[in-house]
Amino acid sequence: MIQPLLITDPADSRIEPFRCIRDRDLVGRGGFIAEGAVVLDLLLKAERFRPTALLILRNRLAGLEMRIADLPDDVPLYVAEQAVFDAVAGFPVHRGILAHGETVPMPADDLDRHLAAIAREGGQVVVACGIANHDNMGAIFRNAAAFGAGAVLLDGQACDPLYRKAIRVSVGTVLTVPFWRAGEPGAIRERLSAAGFECLALSPAGERRLDEIREPRPRALFLGTEGEGLAERFLQDCRSLRIAMAPGLDSLNVATAAAIALHHFFSLRPDAPAR
Repeated sequence: MIQPLLITDPADSRIEPFRCIRDRDLVGRGGFIAEGAVVLDLLLKAERFRPTALLILRNRLAGLEMRIADLPDDVPLYVAEQAVFDAVAGFPVHRGILAHGETVPMPADDLDRHLAAIAREGGQVVVACGIANHDNMGAIFRNAAAFGAGAVLLDGQACDPLYRKAIRVSVGTVLTVPFWRAGEPGAIRERLSAAGFECLALSPAGERRLDEIREPRPRALFLGTEGEGLAERFLQDCRSLRIAMAPGLDSLNVATAAAIALHHFFSLRPDAPAR
């Protein structure tokens, strides 16, 4: 294992990436922060991201030795006592595990190749349009991972999935489910249709009930922001679905609705696990 470096001064310049890591303080500083052992595991396995440094609470280090045994030699491992750790982060970090990460550059045609592979396998893609809440964004990624979606596409208005809170809520799946920003919703729909996906939009006023979808095929599920939902003009050009609900409530949380729809699509696949 890499020799840990003890940090005793919160002002130590070596741990600058971890200083005051609330989301607003990371804007413009580059990279992202991953918290907790489970998220660290996924970061260390990710293909599109890599760790640049770790900051670990000193009393957590022994229990993490197996996890970080293969940490690259060029990734520093810092340890600190609780008071110093919290002073660096700017708030109490109960998990005691922080990793700073960065994106690994990918080929320019990676999205098209990935979409073609998903379509060949009859898989699903999620499209997040205007999703501004980081909790919802993280939950959407977690649902996408749970129900086998091959990618998440983002329009230009959606929030950054690499915000600390989104990563935490996603339980690290933001780091394992491939995602791309792909322009405005209409352009994304055209791209996905050309790639062989049936494009479906979730809406409380959808023209067809979700449970009427009975056949497996490549599908792209478009999700709109809380409240306003997808633009009316977009809904006119895209087949829309609604989820059957008891009377008295007009809609579901967007991440909850996504989970229901993705589970339904997943259950149609001939290779879906029994449990």
